[in-house]
Amino acid sequence: MDITEQDISFPIRINKLLSALGVCSRREADRLIEEDRVIINGNAAGPGDKVEEGDSISIDGRTVELKRKVAPVLLAFNKPRGIVCTSSHKDRAENVIEYIGYPRHIFPVGRLDKDSEGLLLLTDMGELVNRINRAENHHEKEYQVTVDRDIDESFIEELKMGVMIDVPDRGRVRASCLEARLTGRRSFDIILTEGMNRQIRRMCEALGKRVLKLRRIRIMNIRLGSLKTGQYRSVEGDELAKLLKEL
Repeated sequence: MDITEQDISFPIRINKLLSALGVCSRREADRLIEEDRVIINGNAAGPGDKVEEGDSISIDGRTVELKRKVAPVLLAFNKPRGIVCTSSHKDRAENVIEYIGYPRHIFPVGRLDKDSEGLLLLTDMGELVNRINRAENHHEKEYQVTVDRDIDESFIEELKMGVMIDVPDRGRVRASCLEARLTGRRSFDIILTEGMNRQIRRMCEALGKRVLKLRRIRIMNIRLGSLKTGQYRSVEGDELAKLLKEL
């Protein structure tokens, strides 16, 4: 099935429906359900609840239309530092959806932490998010990093060999990179294929360095290029086709 096609057969689990409609990914739907923000026929939805075609569904008081958008959206956005990538109420810093103010309902593909900047993908294609999440430890993400102390080739080699870090809910694990190279006395580029929380920051801390600036410049074949901070562009044509082919 093409990633932009709809496959809805009722009854259907609420998280799968929201994904198929392009409202959010299944993972995000599960979080919204846990926060009692999804309402089915006047009652808070529960995990695993199924929906019939005539049911009334709303999120945060906004009605969900049971129609798939005709033309899907995928945006490449240059996220500024200080903007969060979640719609959760736990962090009231301005979130990326509020910042962009896009006229259609879109949501982030993955995360870029509040203190980081650079390339973030946003879409209304729930299945695209699901596929990228499933391939999270296989696709490349490239970053430019500046730290607070001088580094040399031995630092780069340690990154390549792997560094033991503490990750919430996972304990102590070895984090590594696909490639890394020096770009200055206190700067380097790094390519990850793993998707651990704040991985680069934790790796640098384990090696006695603190990250001052972290900027993502590539996700798979999608590059930040000359896109200015706070601006976005559509991903389409051959660029989109290549991305979908790699998933």
